[in-house]
Amino acid sequence: FNPEKFANDNTIESSISQKYFSNTLGSATQYNFKASAENIKFLTSASYNSHSDYKIPDGNRVTNTRFNEFDVKSGLGVDVENFSSELRFNFNTSNIGITEGVGEQSTSVSMRLPYQRIDNYIVSSHNHIYFNNSKVDVDLGYVANNRREFEEHDHGEEEEEDEHHDEEEAVEPALHMKLKTFTYDVKYHLPKFNNLETIVGVQGLTQRNDNYGEEILIPNANVNDLGFFTTALLKWDKHILQGGIRFDTRNIKTEEHIVAHEEEHEEEHEGEEEDMHEHEFEAIDRSYESFTASLGYKTTLFNKLETRINLASGYRAPNLAELTSNGIHHGTNRFEIGNTDLKNEQNYQADLSLEYNNEHFEFFINGFYNHISNYIFITPNGEVIDDTDVFTYVQEDAKLYGGEIGFHYHPHPLDWLHLESSFETVTGKQDNGDYLPLIPANKLNNTLRANFNSDNWLKNGYASVQLETNFKQDNTSYFETPTDSYNLVNMSLGGDVSLLNLKFSVSMNVNNLFDTEYASHLSRLKRDGIFNMGRNIVAGINFAI
Repeated sequence: FNPEKFANDNTIESSISQKYFSNTLGSATQYNFKASAENIKFLTSASYNSHSDYKIPDGNRVTNTRFNEFDVKSGLGVDVENFSSELRFNFNTSNIGITEGVGEQSTSVSMRLPYQRIDNYIVSSHNHIYFNNSKVDVDLGYVANNRREFEEHDHGEEEEEDEHHDEEEAVEPALHMKLKTFTYDVKYHLPKFNNLETIVGVQGLTQRNDNYGEEILIPNANVNDLGFFTTALLKWDKHILQGGIRFDTRNIKTEEHIVAHEEEHEEEHEGEEEDMHEHEFEAIDRSYESFTASLGYKTTLFNKLETRINLASGYRAPNLAELTSNGIHHGTNRFEIGNTDLKNEQNYQADLSLEYNNEHFEFFINGFYNHISNYIFITPNGEVIDDTDVFTYVQEDAKLYGGEIGFHYHPHPLDWLHLESSFETVTGKQDNGDYLPLIPANKLNNTLRANFNSDNWLKNGYASVQLETNFKQDNTSYFETPTDSYNLVNMSLGGDVSLLNLKFSVSMNVNNLFDTEYASHLSRLKRDGIFNMGRNIVAGINFAI
């Protein structure tokens, strides 16, 4: 996340903005205030977003995709001779509906069951300490995440007939998790030696997860990460050589839990019968560690042609969800079961890129090959629990390879006209030849953009049209279905306006202009036959006050 910039020295800025979203009948309101003196800076902002269920091209709305969000940010910056510091605070609360498909049609923005309420409290501190020929960077962060999931309950026949469920019905959340995370990142920039720049550092986190609801998705746990690293950068003539080594360790320690789940079995002679099954979260204590390294080289081959070559090894330890999940993840509509036997992912990657730039033309091409030992992914095991398909985490050796190619052209003397095009591709395969799941389709983006100004009333004006082509994805895992190709046309228009002594910015975006019916290959709703959002017109205005 890029933090909001402070105002320039000795200035005060404030603004209010409003956006309207046609598809969800949604609105987004934001207020910003910034004030900066020579050595101290302050900013604050508040925003509120509210959306009803989104509409798909056939005119129906996807039931209970509504959401709302309230966000407050503030920041304080201090800059003195040998020290600078930024302290930031962010509070965000959101209510997010959990959809089960296209059902009851409504444009209400009031929450209905089931839904999640997620509160995030974030405090971060970014500090620089300057010495004669060196400096220290210290970044500290704390995040408190409070996630609650409210579900429908059986209150008797009369209430079962009522299709409308108010937020007040859910007094206690079925699932309630609190995740607290403290992070630290300390870097020492050593004094420069000739053309050599060196950094040594330490990074890590400590994390605690606690459950307070009847349902449990992941157990109570402590996670501790610690990493030590050093990097060196050497420059000479038109060449840059950079390398680094790193050691990481992770420890995950969990508590034991036993949770009962209901399973329904249809009987031949009468209705349905419920069985109670206990699912155990076994206590685990796992440690992981790895050494990794990287080496990169950049040079200018000819006048305007740059090339980069990177070789690197990487490491990723299994996370808490992959190791210990044992419950329904409503965000993915899966019953997920972790695998306590998972090992480290270890990868080796090579990257190569070429870039050409002149005054009116830019061209780039890059490619990568990444071999991963013990690649972790999720796959169904054929079972059903609580009327939900069961998915488990498994590991296989795999490879990912692909690249991107594109250009940006603005012909002289039509410097206001821009043509941009890029193509992206990635392929994921297990070493046994099977394709990996959840790999995006190949995509081609073409954009025509014009920039324009008027001496009297308009500055920084722009208009653009984009054609996004998503190709058919039939390189699928055995449990996935192919995704057909589709084209999306998007348009945008806006600029800074001065009119009747008023200064404001306006924008209008049209996403999916032709209301194309499609489902992204990575959409979690695709398995349920639910399409992505149809045409959406977003109109916005921003006033400086």
